[in-house]
Amino acid sequence: MSHRRAVVWFRQDLRLHDNEALTEALREADEVIPVYVFDTRVFEGETKFGFKKTGVHRAKFIIESVHDLRDSLRALGSELYVRVGKPEEEVFNIAQITKSNWVFCNRERTYEEVKVQDKLEENLWSMSKEMRYCRGKMLFYTADLPFPVAHVPDIFTQYRKEVERSVDIRKPLPSPTNLKSLSEPLETGKIPSIEDFGHSSYEFDERSVLPYQGGESAGLERLQYYLWETDLAQDYKETRNGLIGGDYSTKFSAWLSQGCLSPKKIYQELKKYEQERGANKSTYWIFFELLWRDFFRLMAKKYGNAIFKKGGTKGEEDTSLRNDYRLLDTWIEGKTGIPFIDANMLELKYTGFMSNRGRQNVASFLVKDLKVNWQMGAEYFESMLIDYDPASNWGNWNYVAGVGSDPREDRYFNILKQAHQYDPKGEYVKLWLPELADVPVDKIHAPDRMSFDEQNAIRVKIGANYPKPMINTRKWAR
Repeated sequence: MSHRRAVVWFRQDLRLHDNEALTEALREADEVIPVYVFDTRVFEGETKFGFKKTGVHRAKFIIESVHDLRDSLRALGSELYVRVGKPEEEVFNIAQITKSNWVFCNRERTYEEVKVQDKLEENLWSMSKEMRYCRGKMLFYTADLPFPVAHVPDIFTQYRKEVERSVDIRKPLPSPTNLKSLSEPLETGKIPSIEDFGHSSYEFDERSVLPYQGGESAGLERLQYYLWETDLAQDYKETRNGLIGGDYSTKFSAWLSQGCLSPKKIYQELKKYEQERGANKSTYWIFFELLWRDFFRLMAKKYGNAIFKKGGTKGEEDTSLRNDYRLLDTWIEGKTGIPFIDANMLELKYTGFMSNRGRQNVASFLVKDLKVNWQMGAEYFESMLIDYDPASNWGNWNYVAGVGSDPREDRYFNILKQAHQYDPKGEYVKLWLPELADVPVDKIHAPDRMSFDEQNAIRVKIGANYPKPMINTRKWAR
């Protein structure tokens, strides 16, 4: 008996709920073959400036997410077939061996991901097999927008007003209740460990905002916790710029980045929450953040590779920015002598996470104060962030560097003002820089202003126990 078979190539959509590729495959095929490939170029390769493309924090999170997806598929009588290599070869081989009619996947829009999907499609054509592209990363479907991608407004506020006025958000697709599994034997494949990709064993840092666990199950638990168990959504707008602990913001970004959570699922739960427990500025602001995420993805679609280039989407390169590895390394290691910058950079190094407020400040400092090429910072974030997403990461760096979608010219962050506003007692700085634990509150964000007597009294010598500042802090005099 002939079976119509479909391979579902999971990419950054590691979930069963609201998964269009999986839903379409189940509709079209008699048997469905779920596949995930650990692309060695992504997990073992380096960026242009020499960073590991996938650092240990994100590698761990992705591996956990793949384990969770396999468990979910097995619970429905199916299997996740795992391979390590190049997707355009591994997915093609599985399609060839199983005599599949189609490969379904969610379409990606950024350069490296597009190259891979195009090559796989070319390989499939060689044996007259079809690639079926689906959607799954965005809150909106581009077909529902009131403008073509080429005409998306470059200013977020204009975009937001237009889509809020005229576009309805579709309901998320339901999770399947049963799967049409492969009737013939096929090697399942072993899910690799972080050590397989050259990382040392992972040690959790107790100062982390969360003990992040990858996977759809953990993502749905976080959604349930933030909305229904704690009512934290009621105060999101007031707390979102916090720095310590898991409750000051949603922390959905890591699960969104790997597709463990669908943005439409978050929106659906948010609207239900508003109906049952009340809507306010904070619940709207969660939706607002999802709009920003869509906006950056649309900018990546509209401008393509420009988001990765030094001139950004504006095409205006700042020739004063240098590829200075010495300054970059000092920034990376949290040794700038500016406590608010150093604390944030150490949090990123040891946990793979940094608050949105921190990201804006450290990026501004690198570009506007140290005059280092913003692309170097963006690549470091690409390596380290547990919630790295190409469009959001590079879009935000474009924004801060002044080469992206920002209506304000020369946006600049006064680091001391920001530090005093968002860490008024220095608690965050002291958490990540314990050597400054005894520095008085009025000097914690500029310890270089302590007199020699003050330094001696608390046994902290600037230049010995803590670095001298790379930038004179009087530049940001309050």
